[in-house]
Amino acid sequence: MVWAVPGLLTLAVTLAGLGHAQPWRDELATWSAATRPVADLTRMTRTIDAATGPYYLLVHGWTAVAGTSPTALRLPSALAMAVAAALTARLGAALAGRRAGLLAGLLFAVLPVTSRYGQEARPYALATLLAVLATLLLVEALRRPTWRRWAGYALAVAALALLHLIALTLLAAHAVVVLLTAARGPAAAVDPPGRYRPEMSDASRSRRRHSRRSTQPRDRARVERHGWHGAPQTPTAFHPAARSSASGTPRVSPHPGSREHGADAPEAEPQDLTGEAREASTSGRRVLTGWLLALVPAVVLVIPLALVARGQRGRQLDWVDPARLPDLAALPGGLAQSGVVGGFLLALAALGAVRLGRRALLPGAAVLLPVLLLFAAGTVVPLWVTRYLVFTVPFACLLAGAALAGTTPTRIPPTGAAPTGPAPPGTAPTASTPAGTAVSGTGPAGTAPAGARFGAALALVALAGLLGLPEQVALRRTHEWPRSAPVDYAGAARIIRAEQRPGDAIVYSPRDGWLFPDLGMAYHLGPRLPRDVLVVRDQRQDASLWAVECDDPARCLAGVERVWLVVTGRRADPLAAVPGAKGAALRAGYTVRQVWPRPGITVALLVR
Repeated sequence: MVWAVPGLLTLAVTLAGLGHAQPWRDELATWSAATRPVADLTRMTRTIDAATGPYYLLVHGWTAVAGTSPTALRLPSALAMAVAAALTARLGAALAGRRAGLLAGLLFAVLPVTSRYGQEARPYALATLLAVLATLLLVEALRRPTWRRWAGYALAVAALALLHLIALTLLAAHAVVVLLTAARGPAAAVDPPGRYRPEMSDASRSRRRHSRRSTQPRDRARVERHGWHGAPQTPTAFHPAARSSASGTPRVSPHPGSREHGADAPEAEPQDLTGEAREASTSGRRVLTGWLLALVPAVVLVIPLALVARGQRGRQLDWVDPARLPDLAALPGGLAQSGVVGGFLLALAALGAVRLGRRALLPGAAVLLPVLLLFAAGTVVPLWVTRYLVFTVPFACLLAGAALAGTTPTRIPPTGAAPTGPAPPGTAPTASTPAGTAVSGTGPAGTAPAGARFGAALALVALAGLLGLPEQVALRRTHEWPRSAPVDYAGAARIIRAEQRPGDAIVYSPRDGWLFPDLGMAYHLGPRLPRDVLVVRDQRQDASLWAVECDDPARCLAGVERVWLVVTGRRADPLAAVPGAKGAALRAGYTVRQVWPRPGITVALLVR
């Protein structure tokens, strides 16, 4: 229930309308790269998109089986988001309790950002899945370090590095938790809900077991036989008696094993604190060593990839502005794809961080540190792009799930030991409570029962879904941002398909931008695409996302009677919008017969 329900809900939401929105420019780049032969794809990554090359290779294999329809291109992302939701619930249950985990997964499922990137043929959904998986595996490895757990974590981090370099900023949060765990043990950050002290070794537990208060039925029966009805702690009558030096009458010490016992009383077994400290230090070094070794595969893979990507930054991110402080304020709305939903999620996450206390360290750092690191880098180099931080959303949902759960999980002692500490307020201790089980109750007088609180939490999750409903509808119409500026490649292609004749040519303007009108027409027209008369080297031959046109457009246009001109933007006079020698050659040799304006793009038929 904890992980399956959020996973299935996310799958249902992301599959709804999966193919409705036509591929936008980034997805057209994915299609162009992934449909090339592997040798050409490898050559392309040496000039552009090296950081996305592993994802393109993955999609290359997928499209060879599933095809290149919008639904087929996006299906891996939808599946990845569904698994990410399930793992978010698992991680939430591990850190904050089952109810908090379930609510975190459900909240993640209904966010517009989950649908937005779960319906996009880009690596962000897969990176989100791997970020949550790596964090979950880290928690398990820190609690019970074994080489298998560290190996799983190493594989997840290496895969994350290959799919999304920016997502490696998550390792800053992992480093904080690993160092704290190595210094102070799992209790410092990643203990299970209810566990309030590190799990002790069997030897340590046997030395300390005598000091625990018992609630076992057999012990209570013995208490009642000795007249200690309703005793608040283990009756002192059970402890060895000591003789009073004055009267010789038996005297009972309130503390078993104290020096007030007489010479006849057995002394308490001394605790080897030095040995325990030495064991903790050794365990901490093992944890730190295991984590550092687990990072080696990622480092080996990332260094060459990052060096190549660094050389491409000027060409690939020339459209990105430097980060500014207002960008931080706009981040929640931009990341959630809705200002209202982003503010709602941020408020819940802040409340959840307060409720979780020390266990909020990992999810809180997984949200804050990547944001701050990317922002700091973005003030120096062009890197601040909101969608690069999508992988932090599950951790914000985890904190929000803890707030929605509404209560701190009940403390649970280690298995086989009696519960310690006072019972929750309003809870009557019973003789039949088994050792090691959580004590539950209705809470203080006036509080709603657990079922009502859970119903209210589900209502808040539904409210988040309703607040994001307008964006859910809008993103299924277009993936462009802002939504008010779509580019209708499919509409332009339908016009050309309906009106073209044999021998027609096609010309694009501009040819070197990021809107890719040529890729849009090639995707939607396929084999019916008119001859691209000005091209001397296409995208595949140029090992890039842009084609190279001839230097003498008038010569290349010789003998062509009809030309389809595709211009980005809505243009009343598209021929006048073509600059340079290309525009001069078209204006000198052709007249406009008809213009078809479409959202974000204009088609014109030119004749001699």
